[in-house]
Amino acid sequence: MITLKQFGSKITSLDLESIDSELQQASSLIEKRNGAGNDFVGWLDYASKLPESELDDIIATAQRLRRDYDTLVCVGIGGSYLGGRCVIEAINGLFPADDFKIVYLGDTLSAPYTTQLLKWLANRNYAVNVISKSGTTTEPAVAFRLLKEDIEQRWGKAELKDRIVATTDRAKGALKSEADAVGYKSFVIPDDIGGRFSVITPVGLLPLACANIDIKAFMKGVADGERDYGSPDWHENLAYRYGATRYLLETKVGYASEMFVTYEPQDQMIGEWLKQLFGESLGKDGKGLFPTSCVFTTDLHSMGQFIQQGTNCLFETIIKEQNIPADQDVVIKEDAADLDHLNYLAGKKLSYINDKAFEAVLSAHTDGQIDANVIELPKMDAYNLGNLFYFFFRACAFSGYLLGINPFDQPGVEKYKHNMFVLLGKPGVK
Repeated sequence: MITLKQFGSKITSLDLESIDSELQQASSLIEKRNGAGNDFVGWLDYASKLPESELDDIIATAQRLRRDYDTLVCVGIGGSYLGGRCVIEAINGLFPADDFKIVYLGDTLSAPYTTQLLKWLANRNYAVNVISKSGTTTEPAVAFRLLKEDIEQRWGKAELKDRIVATTDRAKGALKSEADAVGYKSFVIPDDIGGRFSVITPVGLLPLACANIDIKAFMKGVADGERDYGSPDWHENLAYRYGATRYLLETKVGYASEMFVTYEPQDQMIGEWLKQLFGESLGKDGKGLFPTSCVFTTDLHSMGQFIQQGTNCLFETIIKEQNIPADQDVVIKEDAADLDHLNYLAGKKLSYINDKAFEAVLSAHTDGQIDANVIELPKMDAYNLGNLFYFFFRACAFSGYLLGINPFDQPGVEKYKHNMFVLLGKPGVK
């Protein structure tokens, strides 16, 4: 279970009791499943209801892919790849020793990126996990077509059914129809779980399993989160207290932005996933905090001055691992010449120095104008990340109902898609 600590004069003086009735109402909408978008709250108890046989099927498929190929190309955009990628990088790091590589396509329309990745794949024996509810979202659909063409040219059309795994709708859509016609192995995206909550479904679980991550431990963390953050009483529910805090910081204090902060480069994608979760869920009807992210200490040398003394528009939410594994640490050694004047650090671990940087920054920011949530998890492993994800699921839904919006739709996204289809001349779109 995670811990939540709060620092700063504004955040620590918030009176949650003053909005008790609003908090009770938001909690009730979640518990009774009768709030706006209630047809997309399947994540509430998905983990505890998921049959172990489905996890075994995912693991067996991942083992086959790892045995027969050397690379998995994950094709998806938004929630179809962000959650899985953030867990893989947070656990395995940015330079994993694993010979089996996982790369991503279909999350951009960039021609240079696509060209470079396709050239890199020319020397790989790869499989594809295409992840799309409909199969018609432009970015992944274009990428998938290019990959199918490459597979056919290199290995023959008959290879498609073995090299491609589809994660898609249970019964309908272009990708589902193609999967049935060609014979792709398929996994189901549940009807009642939206993309930004889907990392706990086969959307995220198959890539995790392919990365040799223990998905049963991950789902145990999610299932335990149902208990840890499932109390209807906001006094006892840490996720609701965090949600209430960010609500008051927006509506009462007047902050415009929440900056998600990590202290490890391999955790950067956690910030990217959180930006989608909160941005797409809560940015509606002229409401919602603007979610942004930084990696400290790196970004302190580009953003630190603004954060410390610039426009007072944001608060920080810091996600921090309590214990860095010993095999991922470095000890600073003494140097006889000491030309760099660093011998005062001799014998100290780099994780210790980074922790002192965290303490120094937190003190500087909260002594100044910045308020901060510090969310700590014991270890950045599968179990604790699953638990953390569920914490944020609950907090996001709670925040949305406090704002009086539907946290599970994304009507604004559809506008740009429609405009793009018109400009590209898609048949039937005006």
